[in-house]
Amino acid sequence: MKNSKMMSVISTSVMLLTLLLGLAGCATIEGAGKDIESAGEAVQDAAD
Repeated sequence: MKNSKMMSVISTSVMLLTLLLGLAGCATIEGAGKDIESAGEAVQDAAD
């Protein structure tokens, strides 16, 4: 019984950690995309 509960806690913890890392990764990629877009616009404005 104890082993089953421990596995359940570990499994839930791993799933939550995976979800949090996935969400953090999405935010990081979105932020990088905005930074690259902003830099591209600055170069384009300088060329005009």
